[in-house]
Amino acid sequence: MIQIGPVTSAHSSQERAVTLPGRLDLMLINPNSRARVYQSLGSDLAAVEPPVWIGLIATFIRDHGYSVKILDAEAEGIGPEGVADRVRQLNPRLTAVIVYGQQPSASTQNMTAAGEVCKTIKLGAPDQPLLIGGLHPSALPERTMREETVDFVCQGEGPYTILGLLQQPEWNGPVDYSQVNGLWYRKKGVICSTPQAPVIEDLDKDLRAVAWDLLPMDKYRAHNWHCFGRIDDRKPYASMYTSLGCPFKCSFCCINTPFGKPMIRYRSPESVILEIDELVTQYGVRNIKMADEMFILNERQVLGICDLIIGRGYDLNIWAYARIDTVKDSMLKKLKQAGVNWLGIGIESASTYVRDGVDKSFGKKDIKEIFEKIRAADINIGANFIFGLPDDTLATMQETLDLAIELCPDWANFYSAMAYPGSKLYEIALEKHLPLPETWIGYSQHAYEALPLPTEHLSAGTVLGFRDAAFHTFFEHPRYLAHVEARFGRDTVEHIRDMTKHRLKRQHVDESLAATAR
Repeated sequence: MIQIGPVTSAHSSQERAVTLPGRLDLMLINPNSRARVYQSLGSDLAAVEPPVWIGLIATFIRDHGYSVKILDAEAEGIGPEGVADRVRQLNPRLTAVIVYGQQPSASTQNMTAAGEVCKTIKLGAPDQPLLIGGLHPSALPERTMREETVDFVCQGEGPYTILGLLQQPEWNGPVDYSQVNGLWYRKKGVICSTPQAPVIEDLDKDLRAVAWDLLPMDKYRAHNWHCFGRIDDRKPYASMYTSLGCPFKCSFCCINTPFGKPMIRYRSPESVILEIDELVTQYGVRNIKMADEMFILNERQVLGICDLIIGRGYDLNIWAYARIDTVKDSMLKKLKQAGVNWLGIGIESASTYVRDGVDKSFGKKDIKEIFEKIRAADINIGANFIFGLPDDTLATMQETLDLAIELCPDWANFYSAMAYPGSKLYEIALEKHLPLPETWIGYSQHAYEALPLPTEHLSAGTVLGFRDAAFHTFFEHPRYLAHVEARFGRDTVEHIRDMTKHRLKRQHVDESLAATAR
């Protein structure tokens, strides 16, 4: 049985843990998935995101008196062997591989790389206590325990579970892991689990900021579109949470899996501005992503944060998520003054019938009115569209593409519907025995192995082929390019032309549809 090592018993956040001098308590690892997930897009076009959840866990554990290091293998371009070498050198009491994605549902696609990292660590250091956690492991904890080369799986947010492991005393006999909430482990070869740990209630106190000093801040860069008009100014960059969770229940999303149910918790505006202060004054950050699943929701919260940013006089370039039914006129002026230059809006489908089928209801008239209001406030729009939702046909997918061209947002994300573990669509796929990706990387929107869901009327290859064709149709459309030139200048148009030269290679695509984009 693996021993976590000597440490004092449980203590409050004000008390200091007593550990062996010079011994690192916790090593947190962000696995490197970039090349597989994004193909040729990963080298320059995609963002390089800081691992926000890892940074929050690091802060929580340090606040309880333990020593922590972060290895962001993604940002530093380090493969499994390099990660394993670093683990052997540092010899931590506990190593934790934490799996999240650059957008809320994109955790599963990183599991292939995470699994390789775990296997390589264990090959080089069989006695190294190894935990895997994150959104995907929380969605499929028992399967993760069976399939991955790890000692522990964390189900839930993670901080309390990791703290509970570090707090276990050194005994002559086996450690009683049943006392650690949110943990999956083996006992005499049998997989066991404990009740899920409670979610953290006081975000200001317990998840007050990312441990930015433990991250390679010079490596992170914003999305290309985030810096349209100044495309060469994508660094420095940071993303952060002002809230956790989401109160909505869209069937294609798995964001609430670590929290156990739809919910949302807020940091205070005062806590948020302290983290922004640190990013601006210590790291020179101007480009910021508000990673909240729904930043534009609570008017009082949004205006409170905006007022504090405005009061500081910072020149920021922020983007954040919103919904058609959460954007209010009273927010828009303050958002722009605070430097919120982009809002990400989920349209999903042009068909009300298709949207109703995934629990997201609003009308086309609502979409157009909100677009007009956002544009009147001089805020750019990044619109999200999904092809292949359960009720989609070729006609409804074409209707969605036509709406995208008509709305002409400043940027558009085109997704294929994926049955992400933890989402309602995943449950439906299992119930109906629908084909799912053979490997976790197949859940990536951009990977060679990508395999979206079939619809009631279309094959997965047809959906994927339409999605890839739609991307090029939109971004090469004269109307869109004229809009971009008027809004951001000729240099941005040339950047988009270079972007559309990239053609994703696909294993499962219907080539007859993909060919329409050529």
